[in-house]
Amino acid sequence: MNASETLDGAVLRDALRAGIQRVFSSADHLNRINVFPVPDGDTGTNLAMTLSAVHGALAGARTTHAGALLVLAADAALDGARGNSGAIFAQFLHGIADSAGERASLDAASCAAAFATGARYARDAVVEPREGTLLSVIGEFAAELQRLAAADASQGVPSLLRTALPRLRAALEQTRDILEVLRAAGVVDAGAAGFVALIEGMSAWFETGEIDDTVLPPPEPGEAMAAGGSEGADRFCTECVVSGETVDPRRLREALVVLGSSLVVAGSRRKARIHIHTNDPAKVFEVAAQFGELAGEKADDMHRQALAAHHGRAITAIVTDSGADLPEELLERLDVHVVPARVHFGGRSYLDKVTLSPREFYRELATSGVHPQTSQPPPGDFRRLYAFLASHYQQVVSIALAARVSGTYAAAKGAAERIPGGKVRVLDSRNVSLGQGLLALYAAECALAGYDGARVIAATEAMRTRTWTWGLLAGLDYAVRGGRVPAFVRTLSRALRCSPVLTNHADGRIAPGGAIFGRRDPVAAFARYVARRLRANATYRIAVGHADAEAEGRRLLEALQAAVPAIESAYLTPLGAALGVHGGPGMLVVGAQEYAPPG
Repeated sequence: MNASETLDGAVLRDALRAGIQRVFSSADHLNRINVFPVPDGDTGTNLAMTLSAVHGALAGARTTHAGALLVLAADAALDGARGNSGAIFAQFLHGIADSAGERASLDAASCAAAFATGARYARDAVVEPREGTLLSVIGEFAAELQRLAAADASQGVPSLLRTALPRLRAALEQTRDILEVLRAAGVVDAGAAGFVALIEGMSAWFETGEIDDTVLPPPEPGEAMAAGGSEGADRFCTECVVSGETVDPRRLREALVVLGSSLVVAGSRRKARIHIHTNDPAKVFEVAAQFGELAGEKADDMHRQALAAHHGRAITAIVTDSGADLPEELLERLDVHVVPARVHFGGRSYLDKVTLSPREFYRELATSGVHPQTSQPPPGDFRRLYAFLASHYQQVVSIALAARVSGTYAAAKGAAERIPGGKVRVLDSRNVSLGQGLLALYAAECALAGYDGARVIAATEAMRTRTWTWGLLAGLDYAVRGGRVPAFVRTLSRALRCSPVLTNHADGRIAPGGAIFGRRDPVAAFARYVARRLRANATYRIAVGHADAEAEGRRLLEALQAAVPAIESAYLTPLGAALGVHGGPGMLVVGAQEYAPPG
């Protein structure tokens, strides 16, 4: 094509889209070489998610004003930014937009000046900038653009970018010699490689007018991932957006820097995105809320991501949501990934089991004057995890909370449909709490046995009809508060001195399945109730959950172990908010699965 000397909004839009597509195509490769600042193998996914928001905004843009288009791209990047590199990219684009926002078109000099401002913005957003990273490569490229533009201001922007490419690639190669962790792994910085892919894609479009829409194949089973050491012991990659009339990014950085590492605060006084590695996401959100209105809170477990990136054991990854109640040690041992639901107490929101533990939930439930609400994870939370896992596994299976009682299944299904190649499958567990957890546990065992996604789904579906949950309510006050049970049912229950038992039904409903009469020893009575419903000649996996009632839960587990002849395994775990919000403190739950090992 005959590229113009300057770039208007229409030309810039298509060039950026071509560059973004090149990053999409490189995402799996970027994940495989990601070792800094932590080797969690998600840089490609994070950049793809960040730039996907930009790509979507550009696709609908009709402006021919270059500056207006850059402002649109920068705002979209800030809203969609994920991970350390994504936040830096967003701030880089904000710098470019601030420099060139008034310009209808960009020439060589204004393009070079905009890149220089973007490089400065990106570096200023990082509390502890490191050489040999994305920041270095952006800075080197911006300096080369300025040098070339000063030497020949008459050249066109396409020529300027093409001429600067050798210096950009050399800067990328230098990263492996500057940072010891990169040199030891034999790789370049993944975030910087993503930036190079963006510029190379733009430059190629100026030459051909064609967008490279090829996608690199996923890694083969057992393909080596770059291995490197972690920068620190912080567990959660934590992010949120703070909005307000006078957000102060500098003061925000100062307040957050003591809470973790890899802190990036990108944005402006109107809206800022926070990225930090920390062991205390709840504290990060608490501090950030002092500066404005919070949105988009998320906390990804980097330790689990690092295990997934270097798993080498299974071809299928297993995901569930926090509605499934499973002990942390089983989640880690069987490599089950969890997407947290939201818990809302009035104006305060939490990530279930991440920023609000079960113990904290029940204490708040017992003392708060506001009855809490739970909501399913946003589709974006599922999509982010699915995209990451799909880059490291051949397939992903997600075990969802019963569709009849929650929108979680719909959110998970919608997110799965946006992952290319049909690599993600979602199964409605038709269960809750311990039953859902037992099904996720079984799916994980199938995956570790080498099953592909279709076989995991088929085996877990078969097990679904042999998995049950029973919940003994200590009272109906919380169910009435939440609107799940009419007040007259509570009155009748008290008059009859009975405790209703909730159970899952074959169609996915969670509804009363019986009652225990009398108040003398409800724990022993509940154990007898469950045991009578199990076949004497079958082997079971048993789980007991308690709502801040560990002693009673342990006694219930011991009673079941004495009453059920054949138990493959049994465990005790706290109940999360999904079921506990309706049962309240003191609720006891039993999950039972008629068990046969995969194979």
